[in-house]
Amino acid sequence: MGNRVTRDDFEWVYTEQPHTQRRKEILAKYPEIKTLMGPDPHLKWIVSGMVFMQLLACYLVKDLSWKWIFFWAYAFGGCINHSLTLAIHDISHNVAFGNKQAKWNRWFAVFANLPIGIPYSASFKKYHIDHHRYLGGDSLDVDIPTDFEGWFFCTPLRKLLWLFLQPLFYSLRPLYVNPKAITRMEILNALVQFSIDLIIYYLWGLKPVIYLIAGTILCLGFHPISGHFIAEHYMFLKGYETYSYYGPLNWLTFNVGYHMEHHDFPSIPGCRLPMVKKIAAEYYDNLPHHQSWIRVLWDFVFDDTLGPYSRVKRLCKLAKES
Repeated sequence: MGNRVTRDDFEWVYTEQPHTQRRKEILAKYPEIKTLMGPDPHLKWIVSGMVFMQLLACYLVKDLSWKWIFFWAYAFGGCINHSLTLAIHDISHNVAFGNKQAKWNRWFAVFANLPIGIPYSASFKKYHIDHHRYLGGDSLDVDIPTDFEGWFFCTPLRKLLWLFLQPLFYSLRPLYVNPKAITRMEILNALVQFSIDLIIYYLWGLKPVIYLIAGTILCLGFHPISGHFIAEHYMFLKGYETYSYYGPLNWLTFNVGYHMEHHDFPSIPGCRLPMVKKIAAEYYDNLPHHQSWIRVLWDFVFDDTLGPYSRVKRLCKLAKES
């Protein structure tokens, strides 16, 4: 360990992202995978149940002491909220109602956003398409940390702090790396969200609002489920920029762990991604993957070869807008 060198730059590559070619090869060999594309008929009901569960929780926590507010926010409510952010991720690919009902998907994402407490869904959609189209793209993929993050958060203690501050960096980084004009949908998302926050405050006081927002911030920070942020694209092995996770937390996160499969086929809903791996097993079984998000977090903090710089970066040409 003493001879290992801390990274001082990103891993720059001059090739296309691997998902485009693998998608072509798999579809040529297994055209039946196209039948997995399309909406997930169960997603809207699962998400609705989670939203109403959190509204019920708001009523149940209104008279608790502050220590129990934060305990339940981290142990329960934040897990639901983090899961809802991943539902919004799936919905951003139009898998709730299908590509022909894009507006239904956008508004359903706003509905899924309600327990999160902070407007999120419309901005996520705006930037997430770039993450797929320009994976690792310099100044385009805002999922990649800034040079400051890579330079400063390079020791175990600083990396641990960075994990706690993930929600802050994910919120502010796009404004610095790739600022875009505010859209009408983002304004509507904010109006709906803050209106619901005010209604909850009027009905049950401040504690339920803090329960929702604190749960979101805490569980998007240093939390076992947040291991997926690191597991997905941080370069644990040189030459590999996307990794899947095949552990049990996929049950709570809409199979976001099947991340290689997702980037290969973003129009396939999370519930069907295990079938992609099963059908095209020879394309995935021998690729490096993770079995524990907790182990991912541990290795990220204490392995001095890992840090915010452990990302593949490339220069991408802007696609022409249709």
